Amino acid sequence: MGPFWKEMYKPLFSMLTVGVTLLFITAAVASEPKTVTGGGRQAALQEVHLEGEEGVKKEPPEEEPEEPVQVKEPVAARGIYLSAQAAGDKERRESLFQLVEGTELNAVVIDYKDSTGVVSYMTQVPLARELGAGEMTIDDLPELLADLEERGIYAIARIVVFQDPVLAAGNPQWAIKGKSSGGIWRDRKKLAWTDPHSRDVWDYNIALAQEAATLGFKEIQWDYVRFPSDGPLKDAVYSLADGRSKAEVITDFLTYAREQLEPYPVFMSADIFGVITSVDNDQGIGQYFEDMAGAVDYICPMVYPSHYAPGTFGLPDPNQAPYETIYRSLQDALERLGEGDGKLRPWLQDFSLGHTYGPEEVRTQIRAVEDLGLEEWLLWNPANRYTPAALKADE
Repeated sequence: MGPFWKEMYKPLFSMLTVGVTLLFITAAVASEPKTVTGGGRQAALQEVHLEGEEGVKKEPPEEEPEEPVQVKEPVAARGIYLSAQAAGDKERRESLFQLVEGTELNAVVIDYKDSTGVVSYMTQVPLARELGAGEMTIDDLPELLADLEERGIYAIARIVVFQDPVLAAGNPQWAIKGKSSGGIWRDRKKLAWTDPHSRDVWDYNIALAQEAATLGFKEIQWDYVRFPSDGPLKDAVYSLADGRSKAEVITDFLTYAREQLEPYPVFMSADIFGVITSVDNDQGIGQYFEDMAGAVDYICPMVYPSHYAPGTFGLPDPNQAPYETIYRSLQDALERLGEGDGKLRPWLQDFSLGHTYGPEEVRTQIRAVEDLGLEEWLLWNPANRYTPAALKADE
């Protein structure tokens, strides 16, 4: 064939060559195995990719392992209070843990932040570290909590909220001010308080609670969740006040705290003055019973007979009538709670103040609780010296 014919048929030869090439490529691709389990075109592209003329199979991405779901397990708590000093002393705490294991007790309340503003563990909360609030009072807290878990003892973190000399000194703009001095206001014991209106104060305490939950505590218990009750109250200035009542401020804090703790596997409780269960006001400290009870999992009135004035409940000296005092105060609480009575967990008196309290006085308080159909109670002794003879042996 001459040059003329070659030039004439060149386009035809080119088209035939391209067509044959495409035919072979299509056949090759069609013969590649594909496993498409769903997701249409996008799933197919994850399985088969074309690089040039070759099909390259790619394994599907591995799924991330799911985090284990932590579940809150309610416990009918019967416990004792441990200061940070007692919890940090291995020998002393062991004797208290043995008391719990050998009796009807099953819970401990441990200081995480006390009334001086000191955090009992070397906290990682940035503001607490900046303030120097953390101390190694309990230098092995994670191990302590693991030990409690193994023993089946329910661990509650006590956090004192608004009485906080450390936070007030470090951030005076968040403190209650003194009208006469212009400086930081102090109560009868010369301790400074933070302003309950301050959202910054709220966030600081909640950050500590979140840390305590992460460490392994099963419950956060707020104490001093109120306005001051003593000292030169008329001299106190709340520069951050915004028109809300004191009761609204305290309930708003608890509601906000509960929201912020929702992702954590912890319950939330609050301590209140015992008299709050029997009065229809907030006693000037922002503690209104129904509102606070509705914002927490457990409400813990401190119904110490020694703290009731003569004539309360018609008793000449409530301190010498522990059964009647406990029964009447909790009866009032139950009437106000209605179907929420499972929230009630009182603090009982295991210390002497004005009248000696021994096994009979402590046991009769527990009996008053049980006679009302309640299962939960806590014993308070600031020195952590409890009365074993008042407790039933572990069954």
